[in-house]
Amino acid sequence: MMKYIFLFSIPFLLSAQDFGFSKSHMDLKAGPCQDFYRYACGTWLDKNPVPADRSLFHRAAQMAERNQTILRDILETSAAKSGEQMGDYWSSCIDEKGVEAKAAGPLKPVLERIAGLPDKTSIAAELARLHLIGSPAFFTTGVLEDQKDTSKYLFRADQGGLGLPDRDYYTKTDAKSEEIRKGYVAHISRMFQLTGDSQETASRKAESILTLETELAKVSMDRVTRRDPNKTYNKKTVSELAALTPSFNWDVYLSGSQLKSKVQDLNVAVPDFFKGLEQVLSTTSLDTLKTYMTWGYLRMSAPVLSSAFVNENFNFFGRTLSGQKELQPRWKRCVAAVDSDLGESLGKKYVELTFGKEGKDKMLAMVHNLEIALRKDIEQLDWMTPTTKKGALEKLQAITNKIGYPEKWKDYSSIKITRDDFLGNSQRSNTFAREFNLNKLGKSQDKSEWVMTPPTVNAYYHPLQNNINFPAGILQPPFFDKTKDDAVNYGAIGMVIGHELTHGFDDSGRRFDAKGNVTDWWTAEDGKAFEERASCIDKQYSEYTAIGDVKLNGKLTLGENVADHGGLRIAYLALHEALKTQSKESIDGFTADQRFFLGYAQINCANVADERARMLALTDPHSPGKYRVNGVLSNMPEFQSAFGCKADQPMVRANACRVW
Repeated sequence: MMKYIFLFSIPFLLSAQDFGFSKSHMDLKAGPCQDFYRYACGTWLDKNPVPADRSLFHRAAQMAERNQTILRDILETSAAKSGEQMGDYWSSCIDEKGVEAKAAGPLKPVLERIAGLPDKTSIAAELARLHLIGSPAFFTTGVLEDQKDTSKYLFRADQGGLGLPDRDYYTKTDAKSEEIRKGYVAHISRMFQLTGDSQETASRKAESILTLETELAKVSMDRVTRRDPNKTYNKKTVSELAALTPSFNWDVYLSGSQLKSKVQDLNVAVPDFFKGLEQVLSTTSLDTLKTYMTWGYLRMSAPVLSSAFVNENFNFFGRTLSGQKELQPRWKRCVAAVDSDLGESLGKKYVELTFGKEGKDKMLAMVHNLEIALRKDIEQLDWMTPTTKKGALEKLQAITNKIGYPEKWKDYSSIKITRDDFLGNSQRSNTFAREFNLNKLGKSQDKSEWVMTPPTVNAYYHPLQNNINFPAGILQPPFFDKTKDDAVNYGAIGMVIGHELTHGFDDSGRRFDAKGNVTDWWTAEDGKAFEERASCIDKQYSEYTAIGDVKLNGKLTLGENVADHGGLRIAYLALHEALKTQSKESIDGFTADQRFFLGYAQINCANVADERARMLALTDPHSPGKYRVNGVLSNMPEFQSAFGCKADQPMVRANACRVW
């Protein structure tokens, strides 16, 4: 899996008002009942076009930019002292001249090893080595909680091996998809030429790679189907997996992963994929298989090599696929690299500088209030029977909360980091992460582990652990602002809390019980009632246009849309409970209810390049900001009452959708 991504950025300093909720971001000429997104975000959208080094720019981008500046200061201070791990990694990345001088040299040992494979039987051992350093090829493996018994871990084999963002990029026949595939082949060819191949040889290799990856795409499960965890749980023995792919030696692969004696049973997430993989392995020439494995290594390594590789990688994945006009400055890419590989070491310093006990205490109080509101909402549902309500309340009661940072920090001291080996540092960090994951096998579930680093501007619900997680990075304006009234904060971070809680009860999350196990704890009657209500939201969002002739996929975005709807509703309930003991005076001419909805809308202000919008419509389970705002609020009578909207206005849906 490619680890380095283009993060958010904006090339100018921002005032506190720019970061937080502000009336200055609004377009007061727009009608709140016509297009509330424009009304709440219009001026911000006009003043904040997508920067040249970005393809997507939203409010979280401003927060991430501020965080990156803080992280850069931490790393530069660390780098001033030779021998500090974070500082040495930073130095190896920021040393552009040193990286340039090595050119493609660091790739040579692995490229020669792949080229020297004598036969197909040697592929399994080599693939284990490649997966250990983070190189993607053929499929993915790892250790995850057993979905049917989350108290223990289970080895998992899953589909993978595609260079383009999704299977549909290989199978769709429209003109744009054809254009992207043509550009992908040209990109692969140029990458091989950078390693010394002639144009003719490189072009031939590129065509063979597209053909192979297309075959893998055809047998890959689509994203919507994968939303049902039952569809990706197929427990088998190693022998049964081997029977699906007799051309691949799983014993050798597991031995190379130091797992042979530990794996008896495993989850083969998509059996049909491995049946298709067998066809690829048995009918494709050894030379083509080696070419494909080489491409995976090149693709994974490109961001940490010399500028020729970095720029070629960016030109396709950044410019062509995402619409990003310029490469990010090197220092931001280096911050991202350290955050990716040594994230909790860097995050610990970040937390010490930015996150106080007061913020954590306030967050815990808000989470508690939102949980009370969700409990009341469940208790009052008229479409759910007492049997399922009991299970839902048990699950809600069992949800645990992680705020800010881990209770115990990862120890990265075993990773060898040097100041003159950027690629090696990256690969050794990948190996550490891979071994950390594989070493979970045979151990009990660790619910204290985080899957995001503390500076990350995001939050998540973990269905297998039944917990909600809020890194310190998101607990700042505009999401959380201790200088603002409760109405704004409940509309912003309160909604995010509600959103994550509701994920436990969306179309996918509802299939997990209080312990995180995949089991059907719903009555047939209630399951049908849920599906009927969810289908309303599916239909609503499927009517929205992402870009040009591309519509949103209401089934792909269903979980996030359900969480948006439910999250905002329970945040509203929690706010009104808090307002019972507070003054209800208007602020800046807006009532508490109006500020609540404005606070929600302003965390979703976003501009996006057309190319990125197209990609997101195919791959992202989240709806665009405009529809996250208007789509939710047009279903809420509370919003319509707050702004005096009439039945025939756009922000009032005639057939309103509601699940929670």
